[in-house]
Amino acid sequence: MTMPPNPRFRAAFASVWLIVASAFAGMIAPECSAADDAKVERRLYVAAPGLRDYLEYGGHGLLVFDVDHDHKFVKRIATAGLNASGKPNNVKGICASIATGKVYISTIQQLMCLDLVTEKLLWERSYEGGCDRMSMTPDGRLIYLPSLEGPFWNVVSGEDGAIVAKLTLDSASHNTVVGLKGNEAYLAGLKSPFLAVVDTKTQKVVRNVGPFAASIRPFTVNGRQTLCFVNVNELLGFEVGDLTTGRKLARVEVQGFEKGPTKRHGCPSHGVGLTPDEKEIWVTDAHNSQVHVFDATTMPPSQTASIAVKDQPGWITFTIDGQYAYPSTGDVIDVKSRRIVAELKDENGQLVQSEKMIEIDFQDGRPVKVADQFGLGRVENP
Repeated sequence: MTMPPNPRFRAAFASVWLIVASAFAGMIAPECSAADDAKVERRLYVAAPGLRDYLEYGGHGLLVFDVDHDHKFVKRIATAGLNASGKPNNVKGICASIATGKVYISTIQQLMCLDLVTEKLLWERSYEGGCDRMSMTPDGRLIYLPSLEGPFWNVVSGEDGAIVAKLTLDSASHNTVVGLKGNEAYLAGLKSPFLAVVDTKTQKVVRNVGPFAASIRPFTVNGRQTLCFVNVNELLGFEVGDLTTGRKLARVEVQGFEKGPTKRHGCPSHGVGLTPDEKEIWVTDAHNSQVHVFDATTMPPSQTASIAVKDQPGWITFTIDGQYAYPSTGDVIDVKSRRIVAELKDENGQLVQSEKMIEIDFQDGRPVKVADQFGLGRVENP
């Protein structure tokens, strides 16, 4: 803006302009500053019933816990997923997308979608052959939804659940992971020792990884999508595969503990996860009610610690930053100290257990970051 030529008016004009500018800044600065400085709230979303259809471990719904305040119970969000008699079905998986602002829950019969802000059920769809543990592309566009231990996976729209493709592998479809890059999906069946790798653009199987020693159960993948760590039937421990060459690299057995009967899954280790920094692999041990820790910076990984938990674990995942580990037993483990520092309890003080949980972070009431249910590694650069 041009200043007045007269020096006397110039000084007066400058003073008035300073007052006006300061007032204007005062009107807009607090709003911008508040938006920029709003505290990120970390929330743990736990889907129930998350151990078969057992309602005694959290009832029915989506339970929310405050990660930064001793995992205190925050609220219960109503969900759908009922069978013909009105009883809640087993929850099979959970995933969420920041791009869509939605959280998705699969049961043995249905896939449902809820809005993360309004917490309203947006839609629920049933599928031929039922549903199992799904995973979705980071852009929220596609969900890879296995039929319930059946011959195929449905690829469905994250917008409305409509089927856009069908992948028939005849492997008893079960666990599913989409890599952090979003370009590949990894499909594991209960009757196959191979992990199928699918191109998410063409919906074609581009290679298989394995064979592993037996059928694949839970598994996880590193951030660069070069390695997979898989539980297999009869093994207390895990095996390692190369996602680029398809070769099995190593078999790692837990030392100092014996296999034995388990309450669920019929598999000695049903749950494996990488810490987000990919320095450690944590694997479950149901019979001995333990979680075993391995150094992942060596190949094969070496066992470093074991942590006793209150029940038989059947899954494990982590916070986005790797501060906490969540076995399905409801124990909250501080990763650094290896100590149990909290336990998940509902609004009635009852212990919550689930194999289907995920961290979702909010800022100014909006979702800004999401973890995963699988314990994926998050190191995407060499």
